[in-house]
Order: sequence, then C-alpha cells, then structure tokens
Amino acid sequence: MKRPQASIAIQVLPKMAEGDDVLRIVDKVIGYIKSTGLKSVVGPFETVIEGDFDMLMDIAKECQLICIREGAPSLLTYIKIAYNPNGGTWSIDEKTAKHN
Repeated sequence: MKRPQASIAIQVLPKMAEGDDVLRIVDKVIGYIKSTGLKSVVGPFETVIEGDFDMLMDIAKECQLICIREGAPSLLTYIKIAYNPNGGTWSIDEKTAKHN
C-alpha cells in the first residue's frame, strides 16, 4: 500500500464572527476541502486531509482566504503537519481503523 506523502489537521477559527455565522464560514471551508477530492475526515475540532505536501499547503492557504472572503475580518488557524517525502506518513485509516 502506498502511503500519502503528508497529512494535515486544520482548524480555522474566524474571529469577530458569532454563532451561526462562524458555522456558516467553517461549513464553506469544509465544503472546499471536500471538493478537492482528497481523503479527508471531519472531526468536531479539526479536519484531517491526506495527500501531496504542496497540494495540502495550497489547500491550507485557501481555507484561510475563504474565511476572509466570507466576511471574517481575521482568523486563527491551527495546523498540524505530518510529512515524509520518502516513505510516506501513516494514512487516516491506519491511524483510526482499530478504533472505529
């Protein structure tokens, strides 16, 4: 099995937005992530995506820009990155299958 080159966990927190507006903006970001066609898992605090490192970095940037375009004047973004260009990283399934 070929492992993904990288995986990221990303959490966007639009600042100055409230209640349903925060959820609306976060939903737009999740919709974008799903539209990339990469393997992803949405959790209650973050979304995990796996694939090519450069593509994941572009996705992380676009997630932030979506928040701004959707009306958040600023945001906090938390990103965790696992990157191994030679041997790949453990996949989402490898990390979670035994727990599901």
